Amino acid sequence: MSEAEKPKFGHEMRLLAASLLSMGVILLWTKFFAPKPPVSLNKNGATAQSGPAVAGSGAGASSAAGPVATAMMPGKGTANIAGGAAAPAQAPPVAAKADTQEYAVTVENELYRVVFSNRGAVVKSWELKRYMDDSKPQKVLNVVHPEAAQATGGWPLALIFDDPQLQAAANDGLYFVKQAPAEGGAKFGGSDPEFSWSDGHLEITKRFHFDNSYVVHVETITKLNGSPIVAGLAWLGGFGDLTVQNPSPIDSTSVFYAQNGKLTNIAAKKLDGPEKWGAGIWQGDKDWTGIEDRYFTAVFLPGPGPAPGTLEARYWRDSRNVLVDGKDTPEAVPQIATATPQPMGLRIYVGPKDYDDLKKMRPPLHSLVNFGWLEFIADPLFHGLKLLHNYIPNWGWAIVVLTLVINMLLFPLRISSYKTTLKMQRVAPEIKQIQDKYKKYTMRDPRKAEMNKEVMAVYSREGINPVGGCFQMFLQMPIWFGLNSMLRSAIEMRHARWFGWITDLSARDPYYALPIAMGLSMYLVSKMTPMTSTDPQQQMMMKVMPITMAGIFIISPISSGLAVYILTSSLVGIGQQYWLNKQHPVTAVVQASAKKRK
Repeated sequence: MSEAEKPKFGHEMRLLAASLLSMGVILLWTKFFAPKPPVSLNKNGATAQSGPAVAGSGAGASSAAGPVATAMMPGKGTANIAGGAAAPAQAPPVAAKADTQEYAVTVENELYRVVFSNRGAVVKSWELKRYMDDSKPQKVLNVVHPEAAQATGGWPLALIFDDPQLQAAANDGLYFVKQAPAEGGAKFGGSDPEFSWSDGHLEITKRFHFDNSYVVHVETITKLNGSPIVAGLAWLGGFGDLTVQNPSPIDSTSVFYAQNGKLTNIAAKKLDGPEKWGAGIWQGDKDWTGIEDRYFTAVFLPGPGPAPGTLEARYWRDSRNVLVDGKDTPEAVPQIATATPQPMGLRIYVGPKDYDDLKKMRPPLHSLVNFGWLEFIADPLFHGLKLLHNYIPNWGWAIVVLTLVINMLLFPLRISSYKTTLKMQRVAPEIKQIQDKYKKYTMRDPRKAEMNKEVMAVYSREGINPVGGCFQMFLQMPIWFGLNSMLRSAIEMRHARWFGWITDLSARDPYYALPIAMGLSMYLVSKMTPMTSTDPQQQMMMKVMPITMAGIFIISPISSGLAVYILTSSLVGIGQQYWLNKQHPVTAVVQASAKKRK
């Protein structure tokens, strides 16, 4: 081929060849070597992210990528979080924002003093200023347990994530604080705080609004890489009066939830530990939920509005070691978390279990005051006692006056019971003869039924209702039980003084003087009351019964308030029985009956 016949490649052909070669190199590098793009959040809020986990400043936070992890989302089961090999970090969607040092933020009004830490935006102290604890000397009650919180690593109003790395980062970050003045609420220099923090991937905002009530409004906004992610607001580290002795703080603490109007309590010791479900599983459709001890509670409620919705909640038990008889003994620490879709708006009631105040809440929370199954008796007694307390400032003397009122109302029944007793005493010898006639027969013998017919015939002839003599006593028992449950549960009785050594009407008498005096007065009433039986054994049993009841009250956790009621009732009974014996002498009835039989 001659020089003239050879093909010539001009500038255009060389440029085309170079472009095709460059495109091929770019496509091959993108397919096999380029980093994977991030995957967006799914509809449930479960993280679906490749690349390194979010780094936190606390223990347990790590930026190393690992194998596939799982996250349990509220009510949705398990969602996968894609991991895989390490890859170059993506540019953060938001600017990192963190403070440089830890400090306290205090909100205070007439009702409480709340101390936040900007590390985690959690509560380190929540003092209820109108209540004292059980320590000696007494201090203002703090419902946060610092030692338990430090031992378990969790504080009230911490955030709970399904990813432990996110949780550690969120609760250990140093938040910036902006304080907007509270509207008529914090009158002691406090204000409504707003906490914000971000590490460039996880972004959190917590807003609190305080007013002159025990209800705090909380809003939390949690985002990961710019998209909302579900997080629960928790009360960690225990709750209530840590200084209470009987029962112990843990024995008196429980978590609870209301669903479809029904309240369910779970004792701390019956909760599952974190080893079973990690931090527990989410349970949905809760009306409200929380944690409580005997007299105080922290209740998580949906935000205000015509249709506030329901809550997701989880409950579990952590533990810490306490010294018991010189040995480390594990003690249960109840934990609770509550979640709603983001942004999460909640109301939190932290305060006393005041029956009337809780009843005014929406939804009503008065079922937290445990009046027991005799609430239909305890409720009117409670409000009657409160009405008297408006005129009698001492709760002990108010109980005395309430006892006088009840005994006056029951006095007609005592008169009727006394007359029935006299009638039964009159026919007692005749009844004894009938019983002696049939005593040789066993209880299974059909002829034993004839004895009952003859006895009832005597009662019918004399117009006696055999139950009438005991009716007044039977009526007193429900009043005792209802009054005891009311006195032990009503916050008004906590640390309520009477006089002398009786400094807490909700607790037992430390010297047992009231139960002993109560037993002696009941014995005196029984001695003054006519016996309806001629059987010496039954008569002895009736005499011993008051002493037995006094012994039961001594060993059982009967409240001093109930002992005041029974003692006053017995003293009133002595006076009433003395008057009845004067008006209807027993000896005259017996003598007349004896002459009639002759």
